[in-house]
Amino acid sequence: MQRLDHGLKNPLTAIHAGLANVVNDSMAVEQQDALAGVEVQVIRLSHLTADLCKLAELEARRLERITMNVAELLQEVAALSQEQPEADVRRLSLVLPQAPWPVSNVSGDWDLLFLAVYNLLGTALKFTRPGDTVAVRAFEEENSVVIEIADKGPGIPKDEVPRVWEESYRGQAAQGVPGSGLGLVLVRAIVERHGGQTWLRSRVGQGTVVVCGCRFGDVIGR
Repeated sequence: MQRLDHGLKNPLTAIHAGLANVVNDSMAVEQQDALAGVEVQVIRLSHLTADLCKLAELEARRLERITMNVAELLQEVAALSQEQPEADVRRLSLVLPQAPWPVSNVSGDWDLLFLAVYNLLGTALKFTRPGDTVAVRAFEEENSVVIEIADKGPGIPKDEVPRVWEESYRGQAAQGVPGSGLGLVLVRAIVERHGGQTWLRSRVGQGTVVVCGCRFGDVIGR
């Protein structure tokens, strides 16, 4: 997978740059639309190879567990996500409990859990509209620390919900939107490596909540 990523990266970058140089205002609308469609697929292929490499690495690498402050992790993810183009026209809400106590620390691989939450937040920003709110929440529930990413996007039809965890599956709302179709697959793999679970709730036309839960057996500070 690393060789594949290395072999495809340069040609895909060249194609992407070439497309940017070809498009101009003198072209017919149909030609511009056709080239825009090609660009979307080039970006998707770039994301696909990169995410496949991440999945392959995840299966092989050893978890570098440390005692993690969940609030600090989410604050760093939120700060980095503000640099995404969509973040300028969305409202990002970060909700962290302070009373009667802050959310417990967990034992985990900081880089991998950061990647999981960053992927979820990036997806929420991508599928929402300007002015929409995206919320990041952390709390304790029964025997788990729970992280939720909630958005007011288009939502996911009931018949598609079980399939969003499949490799390369892209629902109707994702057609024409750059992406690999592996974002949720990567998130679930990371969370399960930490002994946790992922699930989601969604309503068409109202939005989606993706939930990551980690058992207190993997939590420090209780």
